[in-house]
Amino acid sequence: MPDGSKRLFATAGIASEARFRYRFLPSAALPPDLPDGPVPIADMANAFGVTHRTLHFYEEKGLISANRIGPMRVYGQDDVMRMAVITVCRETGMPIAVIQELMNELRGADSQEAAEAMFREALQVRKRELTAEMSTLHRQLQQVGDLLDFDESMEAQPLNDNQDSSSLTPQERRCLELMAEGYSTQRIARALDLKHDETRDLEAEIILKFRANNRFQAIAKAVLLGIVQA
Repeated sequence: MPDGSKRLFATAGIASEARFRYRFLPSAALPPDLPDGPVPIADMANAFGVTHRTLHFYEEKGLISANRIGPMRVYGQDDVMRMAVITVCRETGMPIAVIQELMNELRGADSQEAAEAMFREALQVRKRELTAEMSTLHRQLQQVGDLLDFDESMEAQPLNDNQDSSSLTPQERRCLELMAEGYSTQRIARALDLKHDETRDLEAEIILKFRANNRFQAIAKAVLLGIVQA
């Protein structure tokens, strides 16, 4: 690397020394102020915003490795480039075990294009995971909102006899029990030997009887009334 210049990206097409374990690595931004030679652990930690313990942890997991110059623990430029890739992965919330798998795959990359493709595939998988997590969080947020709305409606209006278990037909009661167990409309239809539309209407009637806005509120009210078990 020429004097005074700083490498901006950890691209690989780098002829490695004998101890390098990777011929190619995906592109990842490097900190701007690291020296070109061996990097002391304090500088490495500060540059990537991690603790010494984190660096030791990555070493234990075989992701990076340190050498010593006298009593000083130092990292080579190959470790810096791997740390850049690891940091990007960690910022996406990628688990350590998955990063280990990715780095093991990257050891076998025979071109820069192959390394980039491996990295992109790992990011696509992580994107799908995050999308699923967002869907779950959105559903949980909706349930919390429904519960809060339900609490407010409970304060606004007292329970009356149209919410008593005696107002439910045997079929409605069984349907409600299955709803409380988390059965989908399709599964309830099979369990009760009904058509899908008939089951949907049955659920709607139960929701109406409990003065609820949706099946979740109806189940919550039924549990509070002791009609079904949570």
